[in-house]
Amino acid sequence: MNTAFINGKIYCSFKPLKVVEAMLIENGRIKFLGRREEILKLCKDSTEIVDLDGKVVIPGFVDTHVHLDELGIFLNSLNLRDAESIDDLKRRLKEFAKRCKTYWIIGYGWDQELLGRYPTKNDLDEVVKDRPVLLSRFCLHAGVVNSKAIEICEMHKFNKPFIDLERGIVKEFAYSLVRRKVRESFSRNELKYILKSAMDHVLSFGVTSVGFMGCRKEIFEILKEMNLNLRVFVYTRDFYEKFSNCFLNVKGVKVFLDGSLGVKTALLSEPYEDDDTCGCQLMDEYELEKIVRDAERKGYQVALHAIGDRAIDLALNVLEKVKGRNRIEHASVLRDDQVERLSKIDVVISVQPHFIEGDWWIAKRLGKRTRWVYRIRSLLERGIKVGFGTDAPVEPVNPWETVYYAVTRGKYEGLEIYDFTRDEVISVQDALNCYTINSAYVLMEEGNIGSLEVGKFADFIILDKDPLEIDEKDLKKIKVLKTFVNGKLVNECY
Repeated sequence: MNTAFINGKIYCSFKPLKVVEAMLIENGRIKFLGRREEILKLCKDSTEIVDLDGKVVIPGFVDTHVHLDELGIFLNSLNLRDAESIDDLKRRLKEFAKRCKTYWIIGYGWDQELLGRYPTKNDLDEVVKDRPVLLSRFCLHAGVVNSKAIEICEMHKFNKPFIDLERGIVKEFAYSLVRRKVRESFSRNELKYILKSAMDHVLSFGVTSVGFMGCRKEIFEILKEMNLNLRVFVYTRDFYEKFSNCFLNVKGVKVFLDGSLGVKTALLSEPYEDDDTCGCQLMDEYELEKIVRDAERKGYQVALHAIGDRAIDLALNVLEKVKGRNRIEHASVLRDDQVERLSKIDVVISVQPHFIEGDWWIAKRLGKRTRWVYRIRSLLERGIKVGFGTDAPVEPVNPWETVYYAVTRGKYEGLEIYDFTRDEVISVQDALNCYTINSAYVLMEEGNIGSLEVGKFADFIILDKDPLEIDEKDLKKIKVLKTFVNGKLVNECY
């Protein structure tokens, strides 16, 4: 089936900026781009012709870093993202527990900076005693559990540095073990539902390809059975498997070098401004090099989670020794000398501009070092490929919120981070380029996705406004009217 889209404003790419008014799609790929008259001459009797009526079309967004299973769980769990106090959290938990049908009661999104303090085991026990509860901090590096969960997970066996039994606070490895226990409680059909709800949610915002970070073997096997409309590029932590089709592809391995700034486990070269810790190193350099060398031999890309500047030093020390297009995830605190080192090697960066809003308290953590955070413009000016992601469900999937914060950096919200980093703002055109072809480059898929070119997959979205012609303050208001993957309509906004 061939389809011609005519009478539109079709942005094929953003750097260079290329615009056409029509395109012809054949068997899921772009056959021709050009003027309306040229396209119509190529149409056969069986070709479906779609009149765009002047609407704007752009390539589908490519989110370099999401957690599809966690996103699906979040969409079906207690949302604590805007909880403003411990009493508010307990009230929401009480109401949710009444209607929650699963054995584990799961919540997500709290931030102790908004609540006034960490929630504790005692807070949760006051509300729920007979079922296990896990409420995750929005960064997915820490959580709080009730007494029933402590009992079920046998937490007395956990490593002391990552668990506070008295308060029920778990971080990093201990938190991951609790999450694993929660996931084991889901049936296969429940996991399918969770994944489908996540993928439908992503597609509704015009994201047509994702890098799935930390995909487990069990989840991967379920994805292979599903009829996918979203392109999923898998980065695993626990298995290697050569697998590739046009919708599901194993790309590489995910490795954690440190934690998060929010719970002070991101690894810094000097102590936090509001604590005497420098964070946590989750892997030594020798072990890291062994993993990277092994991946290099097997033809896999390595994605290194490194938020603090000392963790980035560790990543660079290893990546400077190897070949191949490997990734650094987040690169949140980046010194000038590290930007220079990055410019000399074949490394790509996956950044999450929405962290600018999510980490609104960051100046309290870093003080003067806040000038080093989320340095998108500095990286781009040094010729380093930067792709955009959301780390969903850590941040919202909506790409227009991500673009907005990359362009404004909290200027209109009065965020303190803007005063430190106003020189790191980028243009809308640069942001869209990062979110499309650059993100495809990060995933090593620039030959198939990320721009609308002859021979590439026909993954695109139709918008209600032109992002290059509106005020930057209105970027978050843009709506995706339709999402197409392989030239097929997969989501429509009514």
